[in-house]
Parts: sequence; structure tokens; C-alpha cells
Amino acid sequence: MRILANHRPPQPPSWGLLFSHPLHCLSFGLGTGLSPKAPGTVGTLLGFPLYWLLMGLPLMQQWLSLGVLFLLGIWCCEVTGRALGVSDHGAIVWDEVVAMAAVLVTVPFTWAWGLAAFASFRLFDIWKPFPIGWVDQRVKGGLGVMLDDVLAAIMAILVLQLAQGYVS
Repeated sequence: MRILANHRPPQPPSWGLLFSHPLHCLSFGLGTGLSPKAPGTVGTLLGFPLYWLLMGLPLMQQWLSLGVLFLLGIWCCEVTGRALGVSDHGAIVWDEVVAMAAVLVTVPFTWAWGLAAFASFRLFDIWKPFPIGWVDQRVKGGLGVMLDDVLAAIMAILVLQLAQGYVS
């Protein structure tokens, strides 16, 4: 086995790794992904402040910002996955952060709808029905990390749009 000069061995997720590069800081959801219990769920909560930062923008700019954050996520999750030696390590939560903010864009700004958005997104992200599970198993790297959560967000959005139709 040949070791490349610039290749570092995989590292476990840690605060040291988080602070070693800005992309790792994003990938770990500003540290929420380092939670010892349910890092994906804790990381998902960071989607709320991200949405609150975006909510003052016109709707089209919110979606464009989320698109840019999605593309940035592909890059940062790829870099962090390589550093960890695992493509979609549980500590990488930027995908949950961006996807949760996207779901929040589609519901009224109330605690009840925020809770419904959180619960429905987490349900689809954990359950991974088709095509989410299929993508999760077959698409690797930063794109795979981000894409399965976008699909979970889309499914949550569809459910929440149906629910809003019944409530209205």
C-alpha cells in the first residue's frame, strides 16, 4: 500500500477537526454534529436559525440562497467525509441544516408548523423510503450526503402542503 505525501489518515470527528478548517465547521453544523446523542436531530435544529436569517429575504432569494448553501454543502461534506474516511458520517449534519431550512420556507411561521416541519423532515430522513434510501445507498460523496436529505425535505414539503390544504 502506497501512502501519498499529501494524504492524512482518517480522523474521528472532534472539536479539533471542526476548528481545523472552515468547511469542517460547516459540515459539522457549527458543532451540532458532534453531539454524543442524535447528532442528525441536533443538527436539524440548526435549520431554524438558518431559516430565521433567510426569512427577511424575498421568497426567490430564500430559494437561491438555499441552492447556494446546497452546492456549498456538496463541497464541504465531500472534504469532511474524506478527512473522516467515511463518506456520510453521522457527525456531518450540514445536509440536515439546509434541508430543514428549506422545509421551513414552505410552512407558516408558527410553532405548530415549525414542529410539524421538524417532525416530518426527521421522519423521512430516518425512515428513508424510496427514492431516499436508493439514493443514500448508491450516490456517494458530498452529492450523496446532500441529495438524500433534499429528497427527504421534498417529501416532507409534499406532506405539509397537503396538511396546509386541509387546515386552510
